[in-house]
Amino acid sequence: MSERSTRRAVLAGACMAAFAGLAACGKKEEKAAPQAPAAPAGPAEGSLEWAVAGPWRSATDKARDVWRHPLETLRFFGLQPRMTVVDFWPGSGWYVEILAPYLNKGGGTLYLAGFAEEPAAEPAQVAINNALKARILADKKLYGDVQFTAFGPTTGPVAPAGTADLVLFMRYIHAWMAAGIAEKAFADAFAALRPGGVLGVEQHRLQPDEDQDPAAANGYVQEAFVKQLAAEAGFVFVEASEINANPADTKDHPFGADTLAPVRLTAPMGQPANPEFDRTKYDAIGESDRMTLKFRKPE
Repeated sequence: MSERSTRRAVLAGACMAAFAGLAACGKKEEKAAPQAPAAPAGPAEGSLEWAVAGPWRSATDKARDVWRHPLETLRFFGLQPRMTVVDFWPGSGWYVEILAPYLNKGGGTLYLAGFAEEPAAEPAQVAINNALKARILADKKLYGDVQFTAFGPTTGPVAPAGTADLVLFMRYIHAWMAAGIAEKAFADAFAALRPGGVLGVEQHRLQPDEDQDPAAANGYVQEAFVKQLAAEAGFVFVEASEINANPADTKDHPFGADTLAPVRLTAPMGQPANPEFDRTKYDAIGESDRMTLKFRKPE
Protein backbone atom coordinates (compact mmCIF):
# COMPACT_ATOMS: atom_id res chain seq x y z
CA MET A 1 0.00 0.00 0.00
CA SER A 2 1.31 3.48 -0.97
CA GLU A 3 1.97 6.17 1.63
CA ARG A 4 -1.00 8.17 0.25
CA SER A 5 -3.31 5.14 0.57
CA THR A 6 -2.15 4.55 4.12
CA ARG A 7 -2.92 8.15 5.12
CA ARG A 8 -6.39 7.86 3.58
CA ALA A 9 -7.10 4.66 5.55
CA VAL A 10 -5.99 6.25 8.82
CA LEU A 11 -8.09 9.36 8.19
CA ALA A 12 -11.11 7.25 7.27
CA GLY A 13 -10.76 5.23 10.47
CA ALA A 14 -10.45 8.39 12.58
CA CYS A 15 -13.54 9.88 10.94
CA MET A 16 -15.53 6.75 11.56
CA ALA A 17 -14.48 6.76 15.25
CA ALA A 18 -15.37 10.42 15.59
CA PHE A 19 -18.76 9.85 13.94
CA ALA A 20 -19.45 6.93 16.26
CA GLY A 21 -18.56 9.11 19.26
CA LEU A 22 -20.86 11.90 18.10
CA ALA A 23 -23.64 9.42 17.48
CA ALA A 24 -23.20 8.05 20.97
CA CYS A 25 -23.32 11.56 22.44
CA GLY A 26 -26.56 12.13 20.63
CA LYS A 27 -28.21 9.17 22.43
CA LYS A 28 -29.77 9.39 25.86
CA GLU A 29 -27.69 7.68 28.52
CA GLU A 30 -29.27 4.36 29.42
CA LYS A 31 -29.96 4.09 33.17
CA ALA A 32 -29.48 0.87 35.06
CA ALA A 33 -32.69 -0.75 36.26
CA PRO A 34 -33.41 0.36 39.85
CA GLN A 35 -32.77 -2.31 42.44
CA ALA A 36 -35.31 -3.08 45.12
CA PRO A 37 -34.16 -1.85 48.56
CA ALA A 38 -32.73 -4.59 50.72
CA ALA A 39 -35.13 -5.88 53.34
CA PRO A 40 -34.11 -4.76 56.82
CA ALA A 41 -32.20 -7.50 58.55
CA GLY A 42 -34.12 -8.91 61.50
CA PRO A 43 -32.74 -10.87 64.43
CA ALA A 44 -31.08 -14.14 63.52
CA GLU A 45 -33.49 -17.05 63.77
CA GLY A 46 -32.95 -18.90 67.01
CA SER A 47 -31.41 -15.94 68.83
CA LEU A 48 -32.89 -14.55 72.03
CA GLU A 49 -33.67 -11.33 70.15
CA TRP A 50 -35.62 -13.40 67.63
CA ALA A 51 -37.63 -15.06 70.39
CA VAL A 52 -38.46 -11.72 72.06
CA ALA A 53 -39.52 -10.20 68.73
CA GLY A 54 -41.46 -13.31 67.71
CA PRO A 55 -44.71 -12.63 65.80
CA TRP A 56 -46.38 -15.43 67.78
CA ARG A 57 -46.23 -13.22 70.89
CA SER A 58 -49.43 -11.23 71.40
CA ALA A 59 -49.46 -7.44 71.15
CA THR A 60 -50.59 -7.33 74.78
CA ASP A 61 -47.57 -9.35 75.89
CA LYS A 62 -45.15 -7.28 73.82
CA ALA A 63 -46.56 -4.05 75.24
CA ARG A 64 -45.28 -5.16 78.65
CA ASP A 65 -41.68 -5.54 77.47
CA VAL A 66 -41.05 -1.93 78.45
CA TRP A 67 -41.69 -2.92 82.08
CA ARG A 68 -40.43 -6.50 82.16
CA HIS A 69 -37.32 -6.16 79.94
CA PRO A 70 -37.24 -9.85 78.93
CA LEU A 71 -34.12 -9.64 76.78
CA GLU A 72 -32.04 -7.91 79.43
CA THR A 73 -33.49 -9.99 82.28
CA LEU A 74 -32.81 -13.37 80.65
CA ARG A 75 -29.33 -12.28 79.63
CA PHE A 76 -28.67 -11.21 83.23
CA PHE A 77 -29.65 -14.69 84.39
CA GLY A 78 -27.27 -16.18 81.81
CA LEU A 79 -29.78 -18.02 79.61
CA GLN A 80 -28.17 -20.07 76.83
CA PRO A 81 -29.90 -22.00 74.00
CA ARG A 82 -28.94 -25.54 75.08
CA MET A 83 -29.88 -25.10 78.73
CA THR A 84 -32.42 -27.04 80.76
CA VAL A 85 -34.72 -24.41 82.30
CA VAL A 86 -37.49 -24.71 84.90
CA ASP A 87 -40.14 -21.98 85.04
CA PHE A 88 -42.07 -22.09 88.34
CA TRP A 89 -45.75 -21.17 87.96
CA PRO A 90 -45.60 -19.95 84.36
CA GLY A 91 -49.22 -18.76 84.61
CA SER A 92 -50.67 -17.87 81.23
CA GLY A 93 -47.22 -18.17 79.66
CA TRP A 94 -45.80 -14.65 79.33
CA TYR A 95 -42.21 -15.89 79.58
CA VAL A 96 -43.02 -19.26 78.01
CA GLU A 97 -43.70 -17.53 74.68
CA ILE A 98 -40.03 -16.48 74.69
CA LEU A 99 -38.37 -19.41 76.44
CA ALA A 100 -40.02 -22.30 74.60
CA PRO A 101 -39.24 -21.21 71.00
CA TYR A 102 -35.72 -20.15 71.98
CA LEU A 103 -34.86 -23.41 73.73
CA ASN A 104 -36.59 -25.46 71.02
CA LYS A 105 -34.40 -23.88 68.33
CA GLY A 106 -31.27 -24.17 70.42
CA GLY A 107 -31.68 -27.76 71.57
CA GLY A 108 -32.50 -26.95 75.18
CA THR A 109 -35.29 -28.26 77.42
CA LEU A 110 -38.07 -26.37 79.20
CA TYR A 111 -39.91 -27.63 82.29
CA LEU A 112 -43.08 -25.80 83.30
CA ALA A 113 -43.85 -26.33 86.97
CA GLY A 114 -47.46 -25.18 86.84
CA PHE A 115 -50.12 -24.79 89.49
CA ALA A 116 -50.63 -28.01 91.44
CA GLU A 117 -53.92 -29.64 90.47
CA GLU A 118 -54.60 -31.07 93.90
CA PRO A 119 -58.05 -31.69 95.41
CA ALA A 120 -58.09 -28.15 96.80
CA ALA A 121 -56.82 -26.53 93.59
CA GLU A 122 -58.56 -23.37 92.48
CA PRO A 123 -60.61 -23.89 89.29
CA ALA A 124 -59.11 -20.73 87.81
CA GLN A 125 -55.59 -22.10 88.21
CA VAL A 126 -56.56 -25.40 86.62
CA ALA A 127 -58.08 -23.51 83.69
CA ILE A 128 -54.88 -21.49 83.27
CA ASN A 129 -52.80 -24.69 83.27
CA ASN A 130 -55.05 -26.30 80.67
CA ALA A 131 -55.10 -23.27 78.37
CA LEU A 132 -51.30 -22.97 78.37
CA LYS A 133 -50.79 -26.68 77.79
CA ALA A 134 -53.29 -26.73 74.92
CA ARG A 135 -51.58 -23.78 73.25
CA ILE A 136 -48.15 -25.41 73.47
CA LEU A 137 -49.29 -28.82 72.28
CA ALA A 138 -51.11 -27.25 69.32
CA ASP A 139 -47.82 -25.95 67.87
CA LYS A 140 -44.99 -28.29 68.77
CA LYS A 141 -43.00 -27.07 65.78
CA LEU A 142 -42.68 -23.68 67.47
CA TYR A 143 -42.61 -24.63 71.14
CA GLY A 144 -40.92 -28.02 71.01
CA ASP A 145 -41.22 -30.85 73.50
CA VAL A 146 -42.05 -28.87 76.65
CA GLN A 147 -42.17 -30.88 79.89
CA PHE A 148 -45.14 -30.27 82.20
CA THR A 149 -44.68 -30.73 85.95
CA ALA A 150 -46.23 -28.98 88.94
CA PHE A 151 -45.38 -27.08 92.10
CA GLY A 152 -47.54 -26.95 95.22
CA PRO A 153 -47.73 -27.96 98.87
CA THR A 154 -47.44 -31.71 98.24
CA THR A 155 -45.85 -31.95 94.78
CA GLY A 156 -42.72 -33.92 94.02
CA PRO A 157 -39.69 -32.89 91.93
CA VAL A 158 -40.22 -30.13 89.37
CA ALA A 159 -37.49 -31.71 87.20
CA PRO A 160 -35.07 -34.62 87.55
CA ALA A 161 -32.66 -33.89 90.39
CA GLY A 162 -29.47 -32.08 89.45
CA THR A 163 -30.38 -31.56 85.78
CA ALA A 164 -31.47 -27.91 85.49
CA ASP A 165 -29.10 -25.14 84.46
CA LEU A 166 -31.53 -22.32 85.28
CA VAL A 167 -34.63 -22.02 87.46
CA LEU A 168 -36.91 -19.00 87.24
CA PHE A 169 -39.08 -17.46 89.99
CA MET A 170 -40.96 -14.71 88.15
CA ARG A 171 -43.14 -12.62 90.51
CA TYR A 172 -44.67 -15.39 92.64
CA ILE A 173 -42.70 -15.48 95.89
CA HIS A 174 -45.39 -13.39 97.63
CA ALA A 175 -48.04 -15.96 96.65
CA TRP A 176 -45.90 -18.80 97.98
CA MET A 177 -45.41 -16.89 101.24
CA ALA A 178 -49.18 -16.53 101.56
CA ALA A 179 -49.61 -20.26 100.93
CA GLY A 180 -46.80 -21.21 103.32
CA ILE A 181 -44.74 -22.87 100.58
CA ALA A 182 -41.98 -20.32 99.91
CA GLU A 183 -39.36 -22.45 101.66
CA LYS A 184 -40.48 -25.46 99.62
CA ALA A 185 -40.11 -23.48 96.39
CA PHE A 186 -36.48 -22.67 97.15
CA ALA A 187 -35.78 -26.24 98.28
CA ASP A 188 -37.38 -27.71 95.13
CA ALA A 189 -35.39 -25.32 92.95
CA PHE A 190 -32.16 -26.25 94.71
CA ALA A 191 -32.85 -29.96 94.21
CA ALA A 192 -33.57 -29.50 90.49
CA LEU A 193 -30.45 -27.47 89.74
CA ARG A 194 -27.10 -28.98 88.87
CA PRO A 195 -24.10 -27.78 90.91
CA GLY A 196 -23.30 -24.31 89.58
CA GLY A 197 -26.83 -23.82 88.26
CA VAL A 198 -28.58 -20.47 88.59
CA LEU A 199 -31.79 -19.37 90.30
CA GLY A 200 -33.19 -16.18 88.78
CA VAL A 201 -35.70 -14.12 90.77
CA GLU A 202 -37.99 -11.27 89.73
CA GLN A 203 -40.29 -10.03 92.51
CA HIS A 204 -42.29 -6.96 93.62
CA ARG A 205 -39.91 -5.13 95.98
CA LEU A 206 -40.80 -3.79 99.41
CA GLN A 207 -38.97 -0.79 100.84
CA PRO A 208 -36.12 -1.97 103.12
CA ASP A 209 -37.43 0.10 106.04
CA GLU A 210 -40.93 -1.42 105.84
CA ASP A 211 -41.96 -4.33 108.04
CA GLN A 212 -42.23 -7.59 106.13
CA ASP A 213 -45.68 -9.16 106.30
CA PRO A 214 -45.02 -12.94 106.56
CA ALA A 215 -47.93 -13.51 104.16
CA ALA A 216 -46.88 -10.65 101.83
CA ALA A 217 -50.54 -9.70 101.45
CA ASN A 218 -49.75 -6.60 99.37
CA GLY A 219 -47.47 -8.56 97.03
CA TYR A 220 -44.26 -6.76 98.04
CA VAL A 221 -41.28 -8.59 99.54
CA GLN A 222 -37.99 -7.28 100.93
CA GLU A 223 -34.82 -8.16 99.04
CA ALA A 224 -33.22 -9.12 102.33
CA PHE A 225 -36.01 -11.60 103.01
CA VAL A 226 -35.63 -13.23 99.58
CA LYS A 227 -31.88 -13.50 100.11
CA GLN A 228 -32.51 -15.10 103.49
CA LEU A 229 -34.87 -17.70 102.00
CA ALA A 230 -32.31 -18.48 99.30
CA ALA A 231 -29.44 -18.78 101.77
CA GLU A 232 -31.44 -21.10 104.02
CA ALA A 233 -32.00 -23.38 101.01
CA GLY A 234 -28.26 -23.48 100.29
CA PHE A 235 -27.95 -20.85 97.54
CA VAL A 236 -25.14 -18.33 97.23
CA PHE A 237 -26.10 -14.79 96.20
CA VAL A 238 -24.34 -13.70 93.00
CA GLU A 239 -25.60 -10.24 92.09
CA ALA A 240 -28.58 -7.91 91.77
CA SER A 241 -29.74 -5.80 88.85
CA GLU A 242 -31.97 -2.73 88.61
CA ILE A 243 -33.27 -3.82 85.19
CA ASN A 244 -36.85 -4.00 86.45
CA ALA A 245 -36.77 -1.15 88.94
CA ASN A 246 -39.51 1.49 88.87
CA PRO A 247 -38.82 4.47 91.18
CA ALA A 248 -42.32 5.81 90.49
CA ASP A 249 -43.90 2.93 92.41
CA THR A 250 -44.87 4.29 95.84
CA LYS A 251 -45.97 0.82 97.05
CA ASP A 252 -48.86 2.20 99.11
CA HIS A 253 -51.71 1.20 96.81
CA PRO A 254 -55.16 0.22 98.11
CA PHE A 255 -55.04 -3.29 96.64
CA GLY A 256 -51.29 -3.83 96.83
CA ALA A 257 -49.12 -4.47 93.79
CA ASP A 258 -52.16 -5.76 91.89
CA THR A 259 -53.58 -2.21 91.88
CA LEU A 260 -51.01 -1.55 89.16
CA ALA A 261 -50.86 -3.01 85.67
CA PRO A 262 -51.22 -5.68 84.46
CA VAL A 263 -53.84 -6.82 87.02
CA ARG A 264 -55.26 -3.31 87.63
CA LEU A 265 -57.59 -4.13 90.52
CA THR A 266 -60.28 -1.58 91.39
CA ALA A 267 -61.61 -3.60 94.35
CA PRO A 268 -60.20 -6.26 96.66
CA MET A 269 -59.27 -9.51 94.93
CA GLY A 270 -62.35 -11.66 94.41
CA GLN A 271 -64.82 -8.79 94.62
CA PRO A 272 -66.61 -7.13 91.67
CA ALA A 273 -64.76 -4.30 89.95
CA ASN A 274 -65.55 -0.80 91.17
CA PRO A 275 -66.42 1.41 88.16
CA GLU A 276 -66.06 4.54 90.34
CA PHE A 277 -62.43 3.82 91.24
CA ASP A 278 -60.09 6.44 89.75
CA ARG A 279 -57.15 4.63 88.16
CA THR A 280 -55.41 7.71 86.77
CA LYS A 281 -52.44 7.93 89.14
CA TYR A 282 -51.96 4.16 89.26
CA ASP A 283 -51.90 3.79 85.49
CA ALA A 284 -49.38 6.64 85.36
CA ILE A 285 -47.02 4.59 87.57
CA GLY A 286 -46.92 1.63 85.18
CA GLU A 287 -45.93 -1.75 86.61
CA SER A 288 -44.40 -2.42 90.03
CA ASP A 289 -40.88 -1.79 91.24
CA ARG A 290 -39.12 -5.17 91.10
CA MET A 291 -35.94 -6.71 92.37
CA THR A 292 -33.98 -8.88 89.93
CA LEU A 293 -31.63 -11.25 91.75
CA LYS A 294 -29.26 -14.03 90.70
CA PHE A 295 -28.31 -16.92 92.97
CA ARG A 296 -26.12 -19.94 92.35
CA LYS A 297 -26.10 -23.50 93.67
CA PRO A 298 -22.58 -24.18 94.97
CA GLU A 299 -20.33 -26.44 92.89
